[in-house]
Amino acid sequence: MSNQSSQKKQGNEQLVRGLKSRHLTMISLGGSIGTGLFLASGGAIHTAGPGGALVAYAAIGFMVYFLMTSLGEMAAYMPVSGSFSTYAGRFVDPALGFALGWNYWFNWAITIAAEISAASLIVKYWLPESSSLLWSALFLGIIVFINYLSVQAFGESEYWFSMIKVATVLIFIVVGILMIVGIMGDNEAGFSNLTAGAAPFNGGFMALLGVFMTAGFSFQGTELIGVTAGESEDPAKNVPKAVKQIFWRILLFYILSIFVIGTLISYQDPMLLNADITNIAVSPFTIVFEKAGFAFAASVMNAIILTSVLSAGSSGLYASTRMLWVLAKEGKAPSWLKRLNKRGIPIAALFVTAAIGMLAFFASLFGEGVVYMWLLNASGMCGFITWLGIAISHYRFRKAFVLQGHSLDELPYRARWFPFGPIVAFVVCLIVILGQGYSMFREGNVNVYGLLATYIGLPLFLAMFIGYKVKHKTRLLTLEECRIED
Repeated sequence: MSNQSSQKKQGNEQLVRGLKSRHLTMISLGGSIGTGLFLASGGAIHTAGPGGALVAYAAIGFMVYFLMTSLGEMAAYMPVSGSFSTYAGRFVDPALGFALGWNYWFNWAITIAAEISAASLIVKYWLPESSSLLWSALFLGIIVFINYLSVQAFGESEYWFSMIKVATVLIFIVVGILMIVGIMGDNEAGFSNLTAGAAPFNGGFMALLGVFMTAGFSFQGTELIGVTAGESEDPAKNVPKAVKQIFWRILLFYILSIFVIGTLISYQDPMLLNADITNIAVSPFTIVFEKAGFAFAASVMNAIILTSVLSAGSSGLYASTRMLWVLAKEGKAPSWLKRLNKRGIPIAALFVTAAIGMLAFFASLFGEGVVYMWLLNASGMCGFITWLGIAISHYRFRKAFVLQGHSLDELPYRARWFPFGPIVAFVVCLIVILGQGYSMFREGNVNVYGLLATYIGLPLFLAMFIGYKVKHKTRLLTLEECRIED
C-alpha cells in the first residue's frame, strides 16, 4: 500500500508526510538565520571584540552541530512530530517528556506574539502613522492561513522565506570580502579593525560569556528539524541529509558574516550597539551595504528582516501546533486537541496556539507590557532547556539501543562523536543557563527583579516536571525499560 493511501486509510489519526528534503534543510537553516545574525551580531562584536564574537559563535555552532546529530539519529530512526518530548518520555522519564513538550509549546506560543509585535514595528519604518494593532492582526492572519492550508504550503513558504535570508547572507559575504580586499567601496581598513584598540578580544572572559548567551539565542530554531521529521516524505533519507548540510551552512554563514562585520566595522563603533528591531538603519548588514555604495540598503534590509520575522512566526506556529497535538495524542493535553482536518492539519491545536499568541500580544499593549515581558523572559530559557533534554535523551537512547541487543548498523543515521557530542552539548547548555545572570553578580549590585525575570522559565519547567512526576508517580526509566520500538 502506498504512503498516501495508507494515510487516507488512517483517516484523522496521522499527520501527512508532505515535507521534502529541501524543505527540511531550509526550515532548519532558516530557523537559525534571523534577527540574531542580522541585528544581535553587532552588539556581540561591540561587547567581546571581533575575535571574542568569532570564538563564541564558533563554539555554540559546534555545540549545535552535536545537538543536531543527536536529534538527527533519533529522528531518522523514530520520526515523530513530538520529537524530543516523545524521546524524553520514552528514554528518560515520562515526566521529562511532559515538561519538555509544554515548555517547547509555551516557548513558541509566546515567540509568535514577539514576532508579530516586531513585524508591526518594522512596518513603521515605512508607515510611521499606521496602526500597530492592524498590522499585527494582518500578520497573524497570514501565518495562521499558511499553516492552515497544508503542510506542503508551510514547507514551500518557509523554503522561499529561508532562501531570501540565505541569498542576503551570501551577497553580504561576497560584497564584504570584495570590500576587504579593496575591490568595492571606499573602505581602507583592510584587516586593521581586527587588531585595533583591545581587539581582537575585548572585555575578557565575562564579556565572552555574555556573547555565548547571544550566540545561543541566535541558533535557536535549528531543532525544528526534529519536529518536521514526523511530516517528512522519507525521514530515514531526508533527516540525515538535512543534518549533514546544516553544519557547514551554519559555519559558513555565521562565521564568515561575523568575520566580515568585525573586519569592516570597528568594535568601538557606537552604531553597533543601536542595532535592534526598532532601528534597522543601524543593522551591521545595513552599515556594510551602505559603505559598499548601496543607497537603499536600509529599506532593503528592512524588507528582508520583515520576511525573517514572519518566517520565525510561521515556524513557531507550526512547531507549537505539532507539539500540542502530540501532547494531546499522548494523553498529556486535552484529547479534543488531537483533531485533524482532511488535509492532516491539527486544526484545534493550531487555533488554540494562535489564540494564546494573540492573548500574549494583547498583554504587550497593557500595563506598559510588564506581563508580556515576564512571559518573554520565561520563554527565553525554554530553548536551552529543550537542548538539554535533547542531549540527555540521545545519550540514553544510544545506551538503551545497544543494551537491548540492537546493532548500530540498524540506525539510518549515526551521530558521530558519541558519547562526546551529547555530553559536550549538555555541559555547554548548562553553563549558558547558569551564566544568564552573571552580569548582575559581576557588578555587585544584584537586581532581584532582573534575576527573577531571567530565570522565571526554570521554576516553571521544574513545576511541570515535579507536578507530573508526583501525580503519575513516574520514575527514571532503566535502560531495559526504554521503548526503542513501537
